[in-house]
Amino acid sequence: MLGWGLARLRDLPWRHTRDPWAILVSEAMLQQTQVARVLERWPGFLSEFPDPATCASAPVGEVIRAWAGLGYNRRAVQLHRTAVACVDRHGGRLPGTLADLLALPGIGPYTARAVRAYAFEADEAVVDTNVARVAARVVGRSLTAREAQAVADGWLPAGEAWAWNQVLMDLGAQVCTARSWRCVVCPLGAKCAWHLGGHVDPDPAAGSAFVSGGQSRFEGSDRQGRGRLVARLRDGPLCRAEIPDAAGWPDDTERTDRIVAGLVRDGLIRVDDDGTARLA
Repeated sequence: MLGWGLARLRDLPWRHTRDPWAILVSEAMLQQTQVARVLERWPGFLSEFPDPATCASAPVGEVIRAWAGLGYNRRAVQLHRTAVACVDRHGGRLPGTLADLLALPGIGPYTARAVRAYAFEADEAVVDTNVARVAARVVGRSLTAREAQAVADGWLPAGEAWAWNQVLMDLGAQVCTARSWRCVVCPLGAKCAWHLGGHVDPDPAAGSAFVSGGQSRFEGSDRQGRGRLVARLRDGPLCRAEIPDAAGWPDDTERTDRIVAGLVRDGLIRVDDDGTARLA
């Protein structure tokens, strides 16, 4: 795998750093966002917030503004909360242990393992949707979250976590993809149960843990309204009467009120006593 994959690795800028904060930012951006978009935005975000302390000292609204175009604005709030916790608990740095990373707000098992593997080169197997897809196909059946992690842990060669995880993710992203599979060039083809069995339906990756499924319709959804409203608030506050139109539902104040309540609850916006909404 390493011999096959290292020469084929995609040249991504976050692969040229071992700075834990820069890697955390890349991981937060890459969650359900296309790599091409992250390539455009990662350098600029880091120039504005180069470390946890700088991010923590900024109003959360500024972080949300800098997140424009990256979707899922809650991730910007979570990143800000993580930065504040790093300042409060770890002297402004991301910690290196799995337990300490998992104790930070907004960091789950995947992100904690990714930071450990990519920043600290610790022996952690990182399971994203691409790795999970490969694991399910090689094993030949749908896997639970525990099983998928155990398979990835068993494959990990000691001392090679950085390279191994990158190669395995690129294999899933470019060779063993969701809609196609180029088994003739795959270094795991000779060990892949699904390939050896003739690719019999159903695909074992379908429904397997960590393998992303189709998203609910975006057009006309509450998610679309949330995004429209936050985008408008990046330009400045809105009075109560302007909010329904900004959300895209000028005649549905009940739905708009629900969207606003959710955004306030998620820490993205705040509403003054007079009904004026602004970024948090």
